[in-house]
Amino acid sequence: MKREFALKIFEGFSIERWNDLVRPFNIVEMDKDAEKMVVAYIIGKFEENRGVRIDWEWMIYASLFDLLRKISLCDIKSPVQRLIKNQYPQEFIRLNEWVLQQYAGLIEDKDLFSRFTLYIGKMSGSIPYGEHQKETARVFRAAHKYSTMRELDMLAPVNEPGRLERIRSDLNADLQGYLDLPGLQMLMTRQKPFEFLMRVEQLRFQTRWNQTPRVPRTSVLGHCFFVAVLTLLLSKETSALNGIRMAPKRLYNNFFSALFHDLPESVTRDIISPVKKATDGLPAIVKNIEEQIVQEELVPLMEEFYRDEILYFASDEFENRIERGGVAESVSFEELNTLYNDDAFNPVDGKLVRLADHYSALLEAELSIRHGITSSHLEEGKINLLNSYPKEKIVNGIDSHALFHSHS
Repeated sequence: MKREFALKIFEGFSIERWNDLVRPFNIVEMDKDAEKMVVAYIIGKFEENRGVRIDWEWMIYASLFDLLRKISLCDIKSPVQRLIKNQYPQEFIRLNEWVLQQYAGLIEDKDLFSRFTLYIGKMSGSIPYGEHQKETARVFRAAHKYSTMRELDMLAPVNEPGRLERIRSDLNADLQGYLDLPGLQMLMTRQKPFEFLMRVEQLRFQTRWNQTPRVPRTSVLGHCFFVAVLTLLLSKETSALNGIRMAPKRLYNNFFSALFHDLPESVTRDIISPVKKATDGLPAIVKNIEEQIVQEELVPLMEEFYRDEILYFASDEFENRIERGGVAESVSFEELNTLYNDDAFNPVDGKLVRLADHYSALLEAELSIRHGITSSHLEEGKINLLNSYPKEKIVNGIDSHALFHSHS
């Protein structure tokens, strides 16, 4: 993974949203895209439950490409972009072609850039969606609109109503076209999925490295989405390096395991690594308590048709694993590739999720230090992360030493 590309994606933590309104908390693009994918997962699972095919691979890549596009066009407000699209469609297409040019030197993976090109073409209207992608694209757009509405709901108490009336009216009008989606209906009417989302949203208010000043400050939820994107890129890289094509379910599991890997912290809050390791027995105790609280407080808020899957994502999240007979089993990377690279085994590259998690932490520490905001916590954290990946350490096919020490 090219270092400059990872840093470009990281800019999503610095793009502020709603910066012409009073904001009671830090609202940035990375957090919005994280919540959007949680919402898309919920709505998509309701669609699957009624027999609709969801192209999860397309949606996963779309979540990355949508963020890349917003990073390039963050200075043009969404209503202005919509006016350009509706009134000057050819200029809108050229604008999006310009976005592609900004990443031509950053994306070395030809397949990834080709997918990005197709996404931009479909989103701008120059390329039609395939029949099997239309419903998935509707779920993705509905999640985008609803996650924007959730931000508006959280802004409403501290803003004068007149400032929000037009925005709310436009959002409600947009959402009308998606109310046939049962998952969206459940969210709009604040049923059980809404209660689950509310718990997940708490991760937006939890700041990582909260014992030290840092720039930019990152939330746990935004971090989870960044880790999911990094896991996607690392999954593509290890596939190319090892001459394999990951089973569709494996790529899906890798992404969503990363997205939900800190889910227990929505009810336990973040416990920083040094505290977790204060005694030899504490890590296991903390893990047991997290699982107990998740069972008591989160599981009752999950629908039966995705409950087991989310628990599979969030349990032993950093272990390579498969599922056989309803039981999770730890396996090696070699076994994942040779014996279990099949949807039937529900494979997950948990160690890739861990690598992406640590790489995200390294960027968080390193960039703050480079901005001149540092502390002993950040300096020690950076050193510990670098020392965790010595020479010749290969993680699921990735040269982790080369990845990490390109920053040292």
